[in-house]
Amino acid sequence: MTTKTPTSVSADTGRWVLLATILASSMAFIDSSALNVALPAIQADLGASGAQLLWVVNAYSLMLASLILVGGSLGDHLGRKRVFMIGISLFAAASLVCGLAPSAGALIAARAVQGVGGALMVPGSLAIISAYFGPGTRGRAIGTWSMFSTLTTILGPLVGGELASRGLWRAVFFINLPLAVIALAVLYLKVPESRDETAPPGLDYLGALLATLGLAGITYGFIQGPDLGWNNPQILFALVGGLVALAAFVVVETRSDHPMVPLSLFKSRTFAGTNLLTLFLYGALSAALFFLPLNLVQVQGYNEAEAGRSFLPFAIILTALSRWSGWLVDRVGPRWPLTVGPTITGVGFFLLSLPGLTHGFADYWTSYFPAIVVMGIGMGVTVAPLTTAVMGSVSSNRAGTASGINNAVARTAGVLAIAIMGALALVAFRGALEARTVQLGLPSEVRVALESEASKLADADAPPGLPPQTQAAVEESIKLAFVDTFRLTTYIAAGLAWLSALLAALTVESRPEPAS
Repeated sequence: MTTKTPTSVSADTGRWVLLATILASSMAFIDSSALNVALPAIQADLGASGAQLLWVVNAYSLMLASLILVGGSLGDHLGRKRVFMIGISLFAAASLVCGLAPSAGALIAARAVQGVGGALMVPGSLAIISAYFGPGTRGRAIGTWSMFSTLTTILGPLVGGELASRGLWRAVFFINLPLAVIALAVLYLKVPESRDETAPPGLDYLGALLATLGLAGITYGFIQGPDLGWNNPQILFALVGGLVALAAFVVVETRSDHPMVPLSLFKSRTFAGTNLLTLFLYGALSAALFFLPLNLVQVQGYNEAEAGRSFLPFAIILTALSRWSGWLVDRVGPRWPLTVGPTITGVGFFLLSLPGLTHGFADYWTSYFPAIVVMGIGMGVTVAPLTTAVMGSVSSNRAGTASGINNAVARTAGVLAIAIMGALALVAFRGALEARTVQLGLPSEVRVALESEASKLADADAPPGLPPQTQAAVEESIKLAFVDTFRLTTYIAAGLAWLSALLAALTVESRPEPAS
């Protein structure tokens, strides 16, 4: 087994490399895009609270965001194929446990393990492709990988929605098992090992630990704060401890000989600005795509399959515009696309707030379809110029590190946005539900029961034993309270998108000069 990076491979080996990396990446892309649509079914089946639903998404994202840079470095040191296979195996094993989970707590724990596997697996795909394909064939290989990655991202909501609508949300996780088996077999039998002989000798384990503790503390504090109370010692300790850990992370990265995040890269105004833009814009997008399926299924009356199909215009438009926006940034530079794109995306988020209670999927074309189209246009204008600006703001030998940092920032944005906006949603929904039901003259015991149900967000049930007319009024109040809450999250998402546009206008250079 070779210990050096191959300089060329046969066409036959190249096809096996592409097959293995595409199958492994498909697991992560399908999971990420299909799971949000399946969340209402998961909540109903497992009786998950609103906080637990936030953890189903964030347990995975937290571990992935914290460890993804270390995962890439481990492949360079220990062997790309070896670490990639370990990541696939861990991801698949955790997927099996997710699919068999008897409770929300078990699912959350398995999702955290899945995130560790993803941190070892996700960076490996492009690293292996880059190692086995030379300059003359690498672009075509990455293009092929990207095409299939886009296809699986588009199909994810459709598959997740169809399965969840048939009561088969567990199959979203079981799909990973045959993909993992085939990928592992191909890697073991057909792909030689490689590693980076020039990689620095150490790994930033302390930085990874501090990043994980910091994000975990802040995430726990915000998600559990509405239930336990913001003055609860656990919440205060988690929030303060998380901030201290993140501050320590910055100090460690400044002094480390082999930092996970080389802070010197942020001396580039464009690199710093594009990563701040990524933090705000992708945080807004993550939160919007978390709450939108809950609104569609639990409030507007869509089934999961219809909710999955409702996302299709966004994915198609984003894919269709990516090539054009890549051409655009070559012509005019990244500043204007990165100003216009997030501005349009913010308009899309605002349009999501306009519909009240609708008549289900029959009203989709005049209610949510325009917003989803505008969001797709905005992100389609943004994604390629953002990647170009990030990569162009550093010297070529740091491009891989810059790309990895931006990827980690995007995932961290999702973790923080879902935690913070999820906490805000839990508080806002409780207040909106109380305001919506106060005029119904409910008995005190019914009000107490409703208050306890508020932790489930839109999945809250009207207390049993009410007169039919009162029960119908309470059920409508629950839906209207979630519409109020959803509007608040979309207003915040729009504000974050417009803030990211302002950052682009102020910080991104028209023609970025690579930082030394």
